[in-house]
Amino acid sequence: MRPKNLRSRIFLDSGDPAETRNALKLLGFLDGQTTNPTLISNHPKAKERISAGEKFTKEEIILFYKEVIQEVSAIIPEGSVSIEVYSDSSTSSDEMIRWAREMFSWIPNAHVKLPTTQEGLRAAEQALKSGIRVNMTLCFSQEQAAAVHAATRGAKKGQVFVSPFIGRLDDRGENGMDLISNILHMYRKADSHVEVLTASIRNLNHLMSALALGSDIATVPFKIIEEWAPKRDVQSDEVQSPSLRRIPYEEIDMNKAWDAYSITHDLTKKGIERFSNDWNNLIIQR
Repeated sequence: MRPKNLRSRIFLDSGDPAETRNALKLLGFLDGQTTNPTLISNHPKAKERISAGEKFTKEEIILFYKEVIQEVSAIIPEGSVSIEVYSDSSTSSDEMIRWAREMFSWIPNAHVKLPTTQEGLRAAEQALKSGIRVNMTLCFSQEQAAAVHAATRGAKKGQVFVSPFIGRLDDRGENGMDLISNILHMYRKADSHVEVLTASIRNLNHLMSALALGSDIATVPFKIIEEWAPKRDVQSDEVQSPSLRRIPYEEIDMNKAWDAYSITHDLTKKGIERFSNDWNNLIIQR
C-alpha cells in the first residue's frame, strides 16, 4: 500500500498494460502512467510484429496506441495517463492540436504530452482553452519550465505537468536532480499551478532523490518499481549525484510572456528526433 509519508505521486513509465497490472500488484497503488512512441514500440505485440517483418499502416498504429491507452486507463481509472502527440522538427502547433483533441477523447483521465518547444507551447495554450490537460515533455532547463508556467497561466492544479528528463542530463555529466530542485524552488516561489513530473529516471537513486526533493510526481520504469517496492517505506535525504556537474539555480522573472524565454535546447531537439524515428519505424513508408 501507499507509504503514509509519501508526498509524491508515483506513475509507471511504460507502454505495456501487463506492466501496469504488475506494478499495481507490487505497490498496492499506482497514481498514473506515462507513455511515449518509444515505449509503444517496445510493447510485446509491436515488437513481435516488427520481428516478423511486418509494420503498421498509419491507421493501424493509431488504433493500436488507442487500444493500449484504453486498456491502461481501465486498470487505473482514477490515475492520469499521458498520451504523446506525434511531432518532429516540422510539426506545427495546429497539427499538434489536432492530435491532442483526438487523443484526449480516447479516455477520461488523459494528459496529452506536447514537446517543450515554441510550437508545443503554442499548442498548449490552445489545448487548455479547449479543456485539454497537458504534460509538457522533454524539458531540460529552468527557462523552459518558466515558459511552461507562462504559456499555461490561468490553469488550475492538475491541468498541467512539466516533465524534466533527468537521465539524459546525467548522460552528459550534468546533475539532472539539480534541475528538479531548481524548478521546484522556482515554482514554489511563484506559487505555480504547474506540477513537476520527474522523468527519465534511470535508477533507484534517481527515484529516492526525486522523493526526497518532494517532486509532485515521479514516473518510473517497471524494473525500478520492482526494486523500490520492498523498500518503499525507507526514507532517504540523498540527492543524486555529487560526482556530476552542478546545474546552478537561476533567478528568473516568472511574469514574462512565454515566448520571451530562451527555450531552445539541443536535448529537446534530440528527444523529438528519437521519438519520431521510433514511431516512424513502426509504420509502412509508402
